Amino acid sequence: MSRTTRRGSIAAATALTAGIVLAAPMAASAHVGVSPEELTAGDYGVLTFSFSHGCEGSPTTALRITMPEGLTSAAPTLDGDWVIDIERGDDALVSAVTYTAVSPVPNDMRGAVSMSVGLDENAPEALAFPVEQHCIEGTTEWTEIAEKGEDPHDLEAPAPLVAVVAGSEEHHASPEPIATEEEPVVLPTILSGAGLVAGVAALIVAALAYRRRA
Repeated sequence: MSRTTRRGSIAAATALTAGIVLAAPMAASAHVGVSPEELTAGDYGVLTFSFSHGCEGSPTTALRITMPEGLTSAAPTLDGDWVIDIERGDDALVSAVTYTAVSPVPNDMRGAVSMSVGLDENAPEALAFPVEQHCIEGTTEWTEIAEKGEDPHDLEAPAPLVAVVAGSEEHHASPEPIATEEEPVVLPTILSGAGLVAGVAALIVAALAYRRRA
């Protein structure tokens, strides 16, 4: 192989590798993501769902997010860019939230919505939030959930997933009362001192009266 041919092969391989490296983040960014990716059971947190694409390039008009079991509450964040609609189940808990864009989000521009959620102490190890992404043309359902042993990155349309970690089992005992030194009883001391002075004064008066009589 000539030096020119070898250089051409290396350049082609380098370009192919670079293309693969660049393609991976682009494929990953095509999903609806959620952050943070971990919450604590029995605690609260704010989840942000973001995307930077439309449905086959069509601008996004709405996101409908379904709440999983294991939540005790969900409160969407007010945002001037979105109109919010809340659905509730028979238990009065939020079952789904739909964010409708005031103006469609163009393809390749980042859009994001957020909500505060509360987790049950017995929440499962992972919470999946199925998302329906509605666009001017078409809808994409990000609802796939990886089976045990399956890599979520291998899914074509994975649902945003949040891992749940166990809460701390430390129990904060009520503080023991702090022992304080006994304060001196000031009032009885003053009264007893005043009585002693009065007694001495009475003796003096009695002595003077006796001397006058004498």
